[in-house]
Amino acid sequence: MTTNCHKPTEEEVDYVMAKMAASMAESGEDAFRKIFKFYKRRNPPPDLSNVIDFSRSAPSDQVVPAILDVGGVSDGEAARVGLQPVRDWRAFGLHGYPGFTFISNPFLRGSKPFWVTQCLKVYPQKPNVCNLDMHMSPSDTEDIWDKSVLSLSSGSPCGKTQAKTLLEKLRWVTLGYHYNWDTKTYSANHYTPFPADLHSLAFHVASACGSPGFNAQAGILNYYGCDSSLGIHVDESELAHSRPLLSFSFGRSAIFLLGGSRRQDPPTAMYVHCGDVMVMSGPSRLFYHAVPRIVAPPQGRPVFEAESCSPASSERDWAACCRYMQGSRVNVTVRQVLGPGQSFCLKD
Repeated sequence: MTTNCHKPTEEEVDYVMAKMAASMAESGEDAFRKIFKFYKRRNPPPDLSNVIDFSRSAPSDQVVPAILDVGGVSDGEAARVGLQPVRDWRAFGLHGYPGFTFISNPFLRGSKPFWVTQCLKVYPQKPNVCNLDMHMSPSDTEDIWDKSVLSLSSGSPCGKTQAKTLLEKLRWVTLGYHYNWDTKTYSANHYTPFPADLHSLAFHVASACGSPGFNAQAGILNYYGCDSSLGIHVDESELAHSRPLLSFSFGRSAIFLLGGSRRQDPPTAMYVHCGDVMVMSGPSRLFYHAVPRIVAPPQGRPVFEAESCSPASSERDWAACCRYMQGSRVNVTVRQVLGPGQSFCLKD
């Protein structure tokens, strides 16, 4: 017995595909990507009126005060890492995003220059790993700052009139357990000591947000230019998903999109300004997120207005830091890779 199989025409295929696309759109499929493309759009520029600005926000139906452990960090401990007393932090959560805490610039006035200096001068140094190591010799990626500072001192942010310095070519640096971008894993045999100062900063922020004993074991620094973005992703490579993900932002502001546990969950857009801190714990630890857009400081305001240079920097070095940061954003995410009793597979 034979049956006649009907081979669909091209028009029929197009019709079915269109129906599937419409169905997916109605169910929210790829809603995140559509919103990502909207905020990334250059011409015409997107309407930013619905972007939450925590630096100006008051509690509302969507924005709620975050409960902090004021006694979890002493004033002295906070000050030693450049933070205000925890009782003075302006911290918020969002309805529908359990475990997400946004802290609007908790840094003491004049303390951000220290952390910017670490991100530009110290953390990119060997033995830490950066994107330049993928296609340059080790000798060429030594002293990235020293090889860049003179040009930075005389150049202009986002300028295209001269060759980029090594620092301007920097896209990422990894600390502690070094993230493998190809396999999206960490390994026991690819580790260098995690910076003690950043470990302490993360420990105290996590403690104030209800996660005492946080052990910073890995860090990823992302360096954004004026036109940079970060695609939609979820940070799930760490084995310790019960421990929070901490994010510290310096330099230019950005639009941050926070979605849900599913790719099709539409995200909420918010500004992330210089000094802001985000903590993703609980369910939000595995929420999708992205950065579609870097935005200019309001009315051309300097990123570090009226702040003195870092004690670890000369005036020339701090001038170069400021020039770089006027056109750039640096984000530092800190993670605990292994929880109590966890270890890497023997093959690592």
